[in-house]
Amino acid sequence: MVRTVDLEKQEEKCPPGKVIYDEVRGEYICTESGEVIEERVVDQGPEWRAFTPEEKEKRSRSGSPLSQTLHDSGIATMIDWRDRDASGKKLELERKLEAMRMRKWQIRTRIQNSIDRNITQAAEELDRLAVELGLPEAIKDEAATIYRKAVERGVVRGRAVEAVVAACLYIACRLYKLPRSLDDIAEYTKTQKKEIARCFRLLVRELNIKIPVSGASDYIPQMISALGLGGRVEAKAKEILEQAKSTGITAGKDPAGVAAAAVYIAARLCGIKKTQKDIAQVAGVTEVTVRNRYREITQQLNLKVPEDEEE
Repeated sequence: MVRTVDLEKQEEKCPPGKVIYDEVRGEYICTESGEVIEERVVDQGPEWRAFTPEEKEKRSRSGSPLSQTLHDSGIATMIDWRDRDASGKKLELERKLEAMRMRKWQIRTRIQNSIDRNITQAAEELDRLAVELGLPEAIKDEAATIYRKAVERGVVRGRAVEAVVAACLYIACRLYKLPRSLDDIAEYTKTQKKEIARCFRLLVRELNIKIPVSGASDYIPQMISALGLGGRVEAKAKEILEQAKSTGITAGKDPAGVAAAAVYIAARLCGIKKTQKDIAQVAGVTEVTVRNRYREITQQLNLKVPEDEEE
């Protein structure tokens, strides 16, 4: 009789972390006592082997993963546009025309209602914005999920798709604590910042989304990367920021400005010359803000910064 693994039974007989799986025998064995905990286990893996990522992708028959950026989540089958048969040979003219007609009707049948059309249009704008801002796939999927919920609840009705997509992307960035301001997102859209902010407040209220508060430490990695500074400066900036937070001087201050000042001080302490103007441009704040936060932090923490010059 073929049996599956009972995890509770394993924990009773052998401490967690001491159980290994013997693929040849199909057994779970305790390395501490040598006891066979489970035998004749059903192998849930594929029946083929692959030694490189390319082989694994080529032999896999499970298809691409589901994606919220597609209106049908990627479940539907796509007709290839390359007009080739299963062996890779080009189709004859008659077959090629037939494939074109099939492809056209398939596109029409996939998008059957206004919600599908709306999500398809939003997905194109979402892809464009994500590429322009250099955002990862997880952010894009989260934004697509938020937009889909908004469409299903009728929140987007009467509003520009571009503004709602930008607001969804901003929410996703906030949820993943990836520092992107409304100005950054509005820069790549034709929609005004005020309209994106209005859609942001509407989505948060109607979808009951809990937005975490952005901290100054969230901005530091982005600044370090943009300025070409190393991990030593990043670690020092975070250390300075923690000390400043413990004194309470960062309360009520713009987190981007505080982070910019911490990076400036850390760079100076590490012997790297970066002007306040350079850091202010990357942080999206003014030089005056960086200078004021710099003075407050150095005075409160009694830091002696080398080559301390007002710029």
